[in-house]
Amino acid sequence: MQLQLLCSILIFLDCMEYSGGQQHGSARHRQHKQISGVSSGCQQGGCLTCSDYNGCLSCKPRFFMHLERLGMKQIGVCMTSCPPGFYGTRSPDRNTCTKCRPECDSCFNRNFCTRCRPSSYLHLGRCQDSCPDGLVGSETQRECVLNCSPDCESCVSSDVCVRCRPGLYQLMGACHHVCPEDYEPSEKLMECTPQVHCEVGPWGEWSPCSRAGRTCGFKRGQESRTRQVLLYPTPLGSPCPDISEVKDCLVKRRRCPGVGRKAERRGERRSRNNRREKESQEGRRERKKERERERERERDAAAATAVATAERDRDVPQNENKTEHRRRRGHQTEPTGPTPPRGPTPPSRGPHTAA
Repeated sequence: MQLQLLCSILIFLDCMEYSGGQQHGSARHRQHKQISGVSSGCQQGGCLTCSDYNGCLSCKPRFFMHLERLGMKQIGVCMTSCPPGFYGTRSPDRNTCTKCRPECDSCFNRNFCTRCRPSSYLHLGRCQDSCPDGLVGSETQRECVLNCSPDCESCVSSDVCVRCRPGLYQLMGACHHVCPEDYEPSEKLMECTPQVHCEVGPWGEWSPCSRAGRTCGFKRGQESRTRQVLLYPTPLGSPCPDISEVKDCLVKRRRCPGVGRKAERRGERRSRNNRREKESQEGRRERKKERERERERERDAAAATAVATAERDRDVPQNENKTEHRRRRGHQTEPTGPTPPRGPTPPSRGPHTAA
């Protein structure tokens, strides 16, 4: 009887344990199903060990363990570098991502910020609400920078500028609208660079007297000499002078070896023709100048004649007026006397005269 009672109790306890285990298993399955639907930590390549519920538990070497918040819990994620706002710490056991200070937007370690959040400025690795004396806060860089001059964009002190604003040229720590004397602007560097003037070397020796590349078969030729440029100028520097010179020369005519008498006579005729042509050109120029001088003399003579004629025409009316005046004055001064007797009056032939 007691044995049957004991067996019944054991069977009842087994049934209760089975039902409770089944319920707990279904609940865990539901929880694992929810986590696996949200987190993919176990599928990441950086995970060394992981679970569907907690994500990565450990990371491979050179990876950082980062805890991401997911609702009311955190899961592990393995990353090659920490996200913004965190910095990485390495240890023999594991590499972890640690959160920066609240005022840091990014940091190198807990005590050294690399970028600050809005309303604060970075100075010597710390985020401050205001900058020290001599510095001003840059809204774009979120840093305390030097108080540069208005024409300067970047400086190492208030008096030394390293980069000027667009359109200005930098020279020895100052910004210039126009470069000073002996300097010229460089549009590529936006700096005032020294002017470089051309420098040339000494003249070389005169070449042998030649003509058309030959040194024989002629009497009149040319000599030449050159010099080298030692320093080329900048765009606004002094340009280079002539580096070559040519002058006429005379030599004693001698026959070129291997050249026949006929070719030499042709050369002589060509030389004579050239001289004649040159002389004829000079004669034409002289005749042209002579004609110009003759026309100039004719124009001067015509102008002188015109002036004389105009003066003579202006004097004729005056002479006529004087003559008329004298004639009128002579009539007025003539004496009044008896009229001189006239000759006998011829008899009139009237009707009563006898025939």
